[in-house]
Amino acid sequence: MNMLHTEKTPLSLDRDAIWAQLRDEGRAAAAAEPLLGALIHAGLLHHKSLEAALAYRLSLKLASGEMSEQILREIADHAYTNAPELGDAARADLMAVYDRDPATHRLIQPLLFFKGFQALQAYRMAHWLWQQDRKDLSYFVQMRCSECFGVDIHPAARIGTGIMMDHAHSIVIGETATVGNDVSMLHSVTLGGTGKEDGDRHPKIGDGVLIGAGAKVLGNIRVGHHSRIAAGSVVLHEVPSCKTVAGVPARVIGDAGCPEPSHSMNQLLGADDYS
Repeated sequence: MNMLHTEKTPLSLDRDAIWAQLRDEGRAAAAAEPLLGALIHAGLLHHKSLEAALAYRLSLKLASGEMSEQILREIADHAYTNAPELGDAARADLMAVYDRDPATHRLIQPLLFFKGFQALQAYRMAHWLWQQDRKDLSYFVQMRCSECFGVDIHPAARIGTGIMMDHAHSIVIGETATVGNDVSMLHSVTLGGTGKEDGDRHPKIGDGVLIGAGAKVLGNIRVGHHSRIAAGSVVLHEVPSCKTVAGVPARVIGDAGCPEPSHSMNQLLGADDYS
């Protein structure tokens, strides 16, 4: 079976349809590549829900000599059972990757293989633990997420749903940062502070924002909805909605170019962008 497709099949966000699609893809993948059969059965087909599959996957990835896979599995199962919104967020994130990443042709790819999706779900579990005042345990998950995936998100940060972290390597998001819904960011993005001050010190990213590879957004500043930050930019000041910023330090160079930059994923800056 050829797993490379030129066109994607439109998929429904319905929770049952997503799980059915994942299982169909898993069975097809196991038949096409028997050497991965054990991985696919253990990571997907053995489970009764996406939440159970995620709990297994995260516990497998985050386990260490200091915290066993079994204990982490119990923590993850408890989180998904008591916070159904975690599963809903995972589905929205899964569809975001499927819709926006041209290298993603099946839903099983992010679930089984993409560290950006997996790291984001690990953060969501850590954030839930933080909200339950289990802060030391949430710090442990943050530490293991950084060690395993190269993604360092403080568990107190607030991140919306429908998030795509493409490649994701070296993404850093600070304690008081907020990220809206339907945001796309590429590798080496930093949402950081500007010094050693305490308090509210990290960026506030609006809905539908596209943040290019290597961009740094620093300080307690707002990035407006549906704006676009060019790759390699250093953003130190507020960004209005529906604008494109670029440069070091970044400045507004024009409009965002489309109503939903995070969905279009267009990172090319043409002459028309420089107004």
